[in-house]
Amino acid sequence: MTHVLLLGGTSDASQLARALHGAAVRAVFSYAGATRNPVAQPLPTRSGGFGGAAGLARFIREHGITHVVDATHPFAAQMSRNACEACALTGTPLIALERAPWQAGEGDRWICVPDMEAAALALPVRAAKVFLSVGRKQLAAFAAQRQHRYLLRVVDAPGPGELPLDGATVLVERGPFSAAHDRALLEAHGIEWLVTKNAGGEATRGKLDAARDLGLTVVMVQRPALPQRLRTGSAGEVLHWIAHGALPAAAGAGDSRA
Repeated sequence: MTHVLLLGGTSDASQLARALHGAAVRAVFSYAGATRNPVAQPLPTRSGGFGGAAGLARFIREHGITHVVDATHPFAAQMSRNACEACALTGTPLIALERAPWQAGEGDRWICVPDMEAAALALPVRAAKVFLSVGRKQLAAFAAQRQHRYLLRVVDAPGPGELPLDGATVLVERGPFSAAHDRALLEAHGIEWLVTKNAGGEATRGKLDAARDLGLTVVMVQRPALPQRLRTGSAGEVLHWIAHGALPAAAGAGDSRA
């Protein structure tokens, strides 16, 4: 009997969870546990790590998992690597539901960098008002650039001593965010620079449209390298893969490249 393990944490994963539930496919939804109040899902849900690739392989065997779908965040590289290794160990089919990265267009002023350390160094020497849209766990690199006034947007309110940036303004909000919402936010705080990760998708791209309209510079952190695995950008194609063992013949988004 089909039993899918859906490694989630993105809006794409939530969309797929609804599709699996609607198709009466037996599945379990796994959250990493980083968010204190995750979005409720229509599937049985677990939260927390597995204990590396070996722990994930053990979970797959013990729960009779027949298919694994990696719909984690594009920057959750270690989880994706663990999924590849665990599925290789257990002989379990694996597919990634992977959104396309954002691409700079006409009028965009992007500085593309490989990681957070490079993003911090890309900011100007002079004091500036900077919107950090990178999550609350990747802020340490900016602690050395204390001349800036930082605006942070996070899903969960940080606890005492959790933030390495003294004096930062913290907004607790959960997307999706429209371009109009984010333009008003950037204007209200006088933001001059935006730092973000190339997550892709529509739920949080409003800030990029707003930054372009306002002529702001965007420091864009590129995605980490991931192992080769079958992938697609379509929840419908994932359902087809589960049912038929392959992507649709006309699938343009699915391929075996990393």
